[in-house]
Amino acid sequence: MNSPSTQFVTSRRMGIYDPIHQISMWGENFEGNSSPNTSASAILAVDTKLDDQSEDTSQGALGPSNKYDQDTTKRLDKVRRRRLAQNREAARKSRLRKKAYVQQLETSRLKLIELEQELERARQQGLYIGGGLDATHLGYSGTINSGIAAFEMEYGHWVQEQNRQTCELRTALHSHVADIELRILVDGGMSHYSNLFRMKATVAKADVFYLMSGMWKTPAERFFLWIGGFRPSELLKVLVPQLEPLTDQQVYDVYNLKQPCQQAEDALSEGMDKLQQTLSETVAADQLGEGNYMPQMATAMEKLEALVCFVNQADHLRQETLQQMSRILTIRQAARGLLALGEFFHRLRALSSLWANRPREPA
Repeated sequence: MNSPSTQFVTSRRMGIYDPIHQISMWGENFEGNSSPNTSASAILAVDTKLDDQSEDTSQGALGPSNKYDQDTTKRLDKVRRRRLAQNREAARKSRLRKKAYVQQLETSRLKLIELEQELERARQQGLYIGGGLDATHLGYSGTINSGIAAFEMEYGHWVQEQNRQTCELRTALHSHVADIELRILVDGGMSHYSNLFRMKATVAKADVFYLMSGMWKTPAERFFLWIGGFRPSELLKVLVPQLEPLTDQQVYDVYNLKQPCQQAEDALSEGMDKLQQTLSETVAADQLGEGNYMPQMATAMEKLEALVCFVNQADHLRQETLQQMSRILTIRQAARGLLALGEFFHRLRALSSLWANRPREPA
């Protein structure tokens, strides 16, 4: 797809085949010659004896085959039981992590309520609020934007969980765990990024300018900011070298993903530029300096609604890019990709910390 759309699908399906077991049986022919002088009872005795021998021989031939089938079935059952046990254990750990995360969010919510109450009391007493919160959190009335405060607290927990998942992926890859365990970790990592996009959609409604400013990110991360987040095409350039070797088909699929991704980014950037120009013309409409500008402000407010849409579309493009890459890669490559992605952002945060604490020359 070559159109500048934010939705595109490039998925590959891998066929799965089952081995076919064939069992061959063999038989034995018996030819007997009877003389005219042999009595009927003797012939009957000989036939009975031969039938017994044939039955014993047949049982002897089928015995090892049945035993082999039973051994194979036992081994398959053992493998199946072991995998089921691993799945149950992984599911149990996932439930525990989810429960702990929910409890952590509830604790954070209670702390947020206490913080808001303290800030409200301070505002009523006429005290200056500073230090802990940025000025962008405060409206002209001096009240706290609860949506931003909740997002910052929730995003802090999100970063902690991402660091934990990154360490878990690194340990799993180094210990060469089975693909089924890696699948659980990869699904958890993809779900974690989906939670981030959900959180951003909520805070964009509360204050889209705050989200666009990147104040919730570290300075080094803000240096790469594009419409409230990372630029998907740039991250593909960072991640792809970490995933090599890729098959020819994977290289082709990644290339076909980069092209529409870049086109969608260009379309969103052009739309943002046009919105900025339109907004500037709206604010500067009529004669400046007259003091009566409320009609222009009303029109500008309507145009700013489009800014939330642009942020949501950019996040949709980011999410689609991650999902398409996970479909192109094998499960082990996807795990390495999530590990590289988490490590990349961790290094940017570390760089910001080092920059903030760098030695400074005395003035």
